Amino acid sequence: MIIPEKNLMKLANGSDVRGVAMEGVADEPVTLTTDAANVITSGFVEFLAERTGKAKKDLRIAVGRDSRLTGHDLKREVLKALTAHGVVTVDCSMASTPAMFMSTVFPETQMDGSIMITASHLPYNRNGMKFFTKDGGVEHEDIITILQNASRYPVMEGERSKAQRYNLMERYGHHLRKKIREALGGENEPLKGMHIVVDAGNGAGGFFATQVLGRLGADTTGSAFLEPDGHFPNHIPNPENKQAMAAIRQAVLDNRADLGLIFDTDVDRMSAVLKNGKEISRNELIGMMAAILAPEYPGSTIITDSVTSDELTEFLEKDLGLKHLRYMRGYKNVIDECIRQNKAGVVSPLAIETSGHGALSENYYLDDGAYLAVKLLVAAAKAKAAGRKLADLVKNLGAPQESQEFRLKIKGEEDFRAYGNGVLKTFEERAEAKGIKIAKPSYEGVRLVFPNGWALLRMSLHDPNMPLNVESSEEGGVKEIADQVKDLLEGFNSLDLSVFAK
Repeated sequence: MIIPEKNLMKLANGSDVRGVAMEGVADEPVTLTTDAANVITSGFVEFLAERTGKAKKDLRIAVGRDSRLTGHDLKREVLKALTAHGVVTVDCSMASTPAMFMSTVFPETQMDGSIMITASHLPYNRNGMKFFTKDGGVEHEDIITILQNASRYPVMEGERSKAQRYNLMERYGHHLRKKIREALGGENEPLKGMHIVVDAGNGAGGFFATQVLGRLGADTTGSAFLEPDGHFPNHIPNPENKQAMAAIRQAVLDNRADLGLIFDTDVDRMSAVLKNGKEISRNELIGMMAAILAPEYPGSTIITDSVTSDELTEFLEKDLGLKHLRYMRGYKNVIDECIRQNKAGVVSPLAIETSGHGALSENYYLDDGAYLAVKLLVAAAKAKAAGRKLADLVKNLGAPQESQEFRLKIKGEEDFRAYGNGVLKTFEERAEAKGIKIAKPSYEGVRLVFPNGWALLRMSLHDPNMPLNVESSEEGGVKEIADQVKDLLEGFNSLDLSVFAK
C-alpha cells in the first residue's frame, strides 16, 4: 500500500513528525498509523543513504521509544522497515531523545542515524518520530524530504529478529555519571550527603534517579512517577505545566530535599526546584544556566527565544557581563542560531528556550534535559561544599510583576500566514506613528517597549493564530499595555480580538 504524499505531509511538525496514533480521545482520527511509521522509516533510510553516501546495507540505525502506549506498535513497524532495507538495525527499547542522538557519538555504537518514537509532552493518544544524523537533529526541510521519499514506498515486511538489542540507557547513564564525577574531583560517590528528588512524569526519565543519582551516592527518597506509564496518570510530563511543577515543588518541601528535578516525557527538557521551593524554570532556568557557564565563557552570547523578560536581559548583561540575543521561538531555531554564531566567531555556549529546551555548545548543541540537570547538580554540589546556596546564582535576577499570553485566532483566511504577516506590518507602522518604541533587531514578530513593560505580537509557528505576550513591571500594567495593543489592531476583521475582554 502506498500512502498519498498529502496525507504524510500532514504529519510534518517543525523538525519532526507527529500525529494521532491511538483512537478513543475526543473522536480524533488516527493519522500516524503503523503503516505510516513503516513508510516514513523507508523515507529516512533513503534520506540517510543520500546524506552519508553509503549503501543502505552499510547504514547503522538505532531505534528507541518513550513510554507512550503506542510506542511498541510503531517501533515494530520501524524495525520491519529497517531490516527490510538490509540496514544494520539496533533496538534500544525505551530511551530518551538525547540518548538516541548520543548513539551516533558513543564509540561503542557509532550509528549513522537514529529514530526516536515520541511526541514529547503531547496527550497520550499522540505519538511521533524524531530523526538524528551524526550532525544532530534534522531540519524542517529534511522532514519534508523524508516524507516525500516515504510517499514512494510500500509497507515493508522485514524480519525484526535481525535487529540487534543494545542497552543504550545504561551507556548513556555511564556517560552522565562520568561527567559529574570528573567535574567534582573524581570521587566515586560525589553526591553523597545530597538529597535530590526526581519527577519523571511516568515518561522515560526515571533512569536519572536510579542510574545516575543513586549510583553517585545521592539520597533520592521522595522521587515520584519514575515508572513508565503511557497513560500519564499523575500529571502531564511537561515542565511548563503548573500541576507538574506544583508536584515537584511539593515533593522537595515534603522531603526537605536539596534539589528537585523534573523532566518531560522524552527527557530533552527539564526544570528544577530549589530547597526553599523556588521554581527554576523559564527565565530563572536560563539565568541559572548562564550564571553557571559565565566563568568559563566570559563575555559570551546567550541565545534565547523571543519571549524572555527584560529583567533577564538586565541580569545577563549587567550582572553576568554576557550578551543576550533574543531569537525566534522553536528550539531548533534557537539551536541553529547558536551554531551560526559560533561558526561566525561569536562565542555562544548556550541556546535555550523558556520551555526548558536547552542546548550547550560543549554537548554537541543537543537539547538535553539530563545534561542541563548534570550542570545544575555540579553547581549545587560545589555550592554546598562551599557553604553557599544554589539560589545565590540568580539572587539578582528580577521578575516582572505581571505577565500574560493572549492567543488571537485568525479566522476564515486560507493563507493565514500571509494575513498574519500583513497584520504585523500594519501593527508596526501604527505603533511607530503613535511614537511607541519598537525593539530592534527583532527576529520574530514586533516587540513594543513601554515605560512599564513590553508586548510581543508574532505568528504561531504552526497554527492560524497570533500569540501576544505582555509583561509589566507594575500591577495592572498588563491590562494597560494590552488595551493599547488592542487599539493598534482595530479593523482586522479576521483577527479575533475577543480574548482581550476575558
